[in-house]
Amino acid sequence: MTVTLDQPLPLPCGATLKNRLGKSAMSETLGTPGNRVTPRLVRLYREWARGGTGLLVTGNVMVDRRAIGEPCNVVLENNRDKRLLERWALAGREQNTHIWMQLNHPGKQAPKALNRGAVAPSAVPFSDPKLGRFFHLPRALTQPEIADIVRRFGESAALARDAGFTGVQIHGAHGYLVSQFLSPLSNQREDEYGGNAENRRRFVLEVYDAIRARVGDDFPVSIKLNSADFQQGGFEEGESLQVVEALARQGMDLIEISGGTYESPRMAGQGVKESTRRREAYFLDYAEQVRQRVTVPLMVTGGFRTLEGMNSALADGATDMVGLARPLVVEPDLSRRLLDGRARDCRVKPIRTGVRMVDEAAMMEVSWYTLQLGRIARGKAPLPDAGGLSSLLKVAGVVGWRRLRMGRLRA
Repeated sequence: MTVTLDQPLPLPCGATLKNRLGKSAMSETLGTPGNRVTPRLVRLYREWARGGTGLLVTGNVMVDRRAIGEPCNVVLENNRDKRLLERWALAGREQNTHIWMQLNHPGKQAPKALNRGAVAPSAVPFSDPKLGRFFHLPRALTQPEIADIVRRFGESAALARDAGFTGVQIHGAHGYLVSQFLSPLSNQREDEYGGNAENRRRFVLEVYDAIRARVGDDFPVSIKLNSADFQQGGFEEGESLQVVEALARQGMDLIEISGGTYESPRMAGQGVKESTRRREAYFLDYAEQVRQRVTVPLMVTGGFRTLEGMNSALADGATDMVGLARPLVVEPDLSRRLLDGRARDCRVKPIRTGVRMVDEAAMMEVSWYTLQLGRIARGKAPLPDAGGLSSLLKVAGVVGWRRLRMGRLRA
């Protein structure tokens, strides 16, 4: 039987997603400078839930207030924001939608402006010195510190479940801490957490086990995983497939496939071949390899732009879910219109400032979309035709002010 976008997707844990469209995580940076939940997140996720998407995955929620990835990330360590967390989850559950909290630790991708220091599997800096100057040289984690971070993932997952979120996702991609443990480029440890592929995946398996122990067997647990880092000497497809098989054996409910890091941002479309763009999904070839090895449900994110491309990916069996991110910023109700036949494609287009160096940086487009997320969160419509340079300058001003306030809070 041909799979279509409107069909439900049953998960191994017993939960069911109402359709095959998922909102992939984007870092909203809509918390307070003190990393608390705000009503803006409630408003944003209510808008998406009403837009018809079956699964909403939140942006980075950090498990440790000492390790922040972006200004105004939410940190979930305790119940200080329980009332707003419950409102956020309730808004995301409207119309039988699933809302899963993405849990993350940045590792060495912790900016100097926001953090007093950084930790990582090993004391390995960024290979690009221009990028590295914005980040601390990381300190290698001790084994007791690793155990504490594993515990924190489990604690945050339990808090999310208790607040009404219907699942969690481990951020194991894009060069953050879980991804750093998996990569031989950033993990040069010689203990049980490094030295070979089996040891490098020990951390992510312990994180999964800690979460499962706290949330039970009937609660969806997912992971966002790199197909590869696209860096010489880094995490490659062969090892990624081994991680997928290990996670499937442990009982993972959904694997979202992505790729790249801050230094090689394939998740943003940088360096993607034209033939891949025409097929739309950046990581579909890798997903086809995964499907030959495991039966765990898959979500492929990155590059989907037309209804035809989405249906083709589902019909081929390479993916079970179509992951959308930027299209749902420009058009929050796109899923509903795709499902009822009123939309055949989306309005996403390249954002340009006219400054080549800026236009080649993936973070420029992130800034543009961050501005649109803020508009939706304030109850305003997105501006799909907003200029790239003006948006970048606005976001730079806001981020600078937030960093200043966060710095004062941490002084």
